[in-house]
Amino acid sequence: MRISYTTDIETITQEGLQDLFLSVKWESGHFPSELLKAMRGSHFVVTAWDGDKLIGLINALSDGVLTAYFHYMLINPGYQGKGIGKEMMALMLDKYQGYETKVLVAYPNVVEFYGKLGFKTAAGTTPMFISDLI
Repeated sequence: MRISYTTDIETITQEGLQDLFLSVKWESGHFPSELLKAMRGSHFVVTAWDGDKLIGLINALSDGVLTAYFHYMLINPGYQGKGIGKEMMALMLDKYQGYETKVLVAYPNVVEFYGKLGFKTAAGTTPMFISDLI
């Protein structure tokens, strides 16, 4: 298995996004055309590939100067635990080196992973959102 990484969003397809998002049981996988638009509207996207199969993705939304918000980060379960997420995040953090704030929302089962990459919880804050998918 040789994993490749790219920031070229033109290689992303609706089908690839749908397969990836549904592999981790995320409801947004049922909206592949919207996901593709979201990736194209992102400030920066890193993808991981096994041949022509999309197996991982992380995207950033940013003001372009001070803050980057890492919205999606997911890896097909068959490829988890192989350093792919770590590599994608390293590419993302390199892109946003020097920014004052890098933010993400982490589910409890991945807090330890993000902690190893340097992220910390912020005392006194609570992540909040409105979603029609929940």
